[in-house]
Amino acid sequence: MNNAPLILASRSPRRSELLGLLVRPERIVIRPPASADEPGFDDCQTINAVQDRLLEIARMKRVAVRSESSDLPDASILAADTTIVAESRTGDLAVLGQPPRESPSRPTVRRWFDEFYFHRPHVAMTAVTIERADGRTAECIAVTTVSFNRSRADWLDWYLSTSEPDGKAGGYAIQGLASMFVDRIEGSLTNVVGLPLAETRQLLLDMELV
Repeated sequence: MNNAPLILASRSPRRSELLGLLVRPERIVIRPPASADEPGFDDCQTINAVQDRLLEIARMKRVAVRSESSDLPDASILAADTTIVAESRTGDLAVLGQPPRESPSRPTVRRWFDEFYFHRPHVAMTAVTIERADGRTAECIAVTTVSFNRSRADWLDWYLSTSEPDGKAGGYAIQGLASMFVDRIEGSLTNVVGLPLAETRQLLLDMELV
């Protein structure tokens, strides 16, 4: 049994809760990168480009936290990054991260629902990367397709009046109130939450960390 610390390079309470289902919570050390700076997706025109950028961001988090964790030389590090990718009516890709903090009407999230979510499926992507203390690494990308029920669009005003869209990739939490909009999910549910459990467990097994 591996008892070494596992650093979670994230401030997301949802990721922490999910990782705690796979690893004993007393092993987990929460340590997000000191800097929140990361590249955007404006130059990503294809799904492959988005996936490459997502992995790049997760790796940047892992590397940054390793350099900031000299006090835990025996620790492994897990970093992840999640985003929502939607397709416009013209076929262009839109990468939807956390929405800006706006007025209670939340015009950005309203536009995302009206333009993307209620008209066609969208995908949630999470890149996961793990580094052992000896430098070995393993990583994966999980993709989940989510379809919203357009007939419930009249609930949007009420949804936007809540605090749920704040700080969530794509402006919603599938495990929260937004679950009422969901019509179908193809793939990992926990991937949409922020950490794909099956894929992450396989990485941990491959790295002999559980």
